[in-house]
Amino acid sequence: MQKIFKHPAFWFIFPAFLGTLIFIIIPVFMSFGLGFVEWDLISKPAFVGFKNYTDLIYDPQFYHVLWNTFYYAFVTAFLSILIPLVLAYALDSKIKGSALYKSAYFIPYVTPMIVIAIVWTWIFDPNYGILNWALGLGDSIKWLYDEKFAMPALIIVSVWKNIGYNMIIFLAGLQTISPSVYEASELDAATGIKRFLYVTLPLLTPTLFFVSIMTVIGSFQVFDLIYLMTDGGPENSTMVMVYWVFKQAFEYFNIGKASAIAYILFIIILVLIQWITRKKWVLNE
Repeated sequence: MQKIFKHPAFWFIFPAFLGTLIFIIIPVFMSFGLGFVEWDLISKPAFVGFKNYTDLIYDPQFYHVLWNTFYYAFVTAFLSILIPLVLAYALDSKIKGSALYKSAYFIPYVTPMIVIAIVWTWIFDPNYGILNWALGLGDSIKWLYDEKFAMPALIIVSVWKNIGYNMIIFLAGLQTISPSVYEASELDAATGIKRFLYVTLPLLTPTLFFVSIMTVIGSFQVFDLIYLMTDGGPENSTMVMVYWVFKQAFEYFNIGKASAIAYILFIIILVLIQWITRKKWVLNE
């Protein structure tokens, strides 16, 4: 043991290990333990075993929030992958003004969420918003105040914000493809959509795999957009798992239930990512 302490490598690794231990490993185990207690941040924690988890199983709101989370996550992830992929492919074709388009699409990603929320809340406003006016709908659709349209409205905002980042990643992936591959495909009469499906897309699968993983995880963890625009309403129609954790912990002071919800979400994401990574998505090996 003394030899380890005297080794220079130990002292290089130790600060990183200590930070990981204090800020990640210990909080993870402590938060997991909170799932087995009842605690309101004031009184002494009381051990209740699996009660917080069994209560969730019999709570109808849990399944409603779970559905909202999957609905938001998968629709957002699908559109946040498809649209940037199409845009990246178009911009990679060296169209006129491509540099301007790249900057314009990336601006939403670096814009603070509070600014985005203010602007889009105004856009969706049924009385003064530009969207209903542009569509000629008057005040017939109350986007953020209607259970049917609140979640689609949030998905629109989220996709709009994510387009720029994913597009840049796809562009970087497209630029790694050798021009000689496209020249060879032209000899086989592979052009247009056929070239994209059978040449570009298989070579882009490592990038597509990375973007898919990061986008799905980010979609499941949405919080700030819900917090700033809908507060989970109307009638819990936009309540998702992460925001429900926040409400349970810091509005209802039910720390045990909040921890149980958080670890159920963790297990869902873990299983989903494991399923994705076990598949043979990378096709260019």
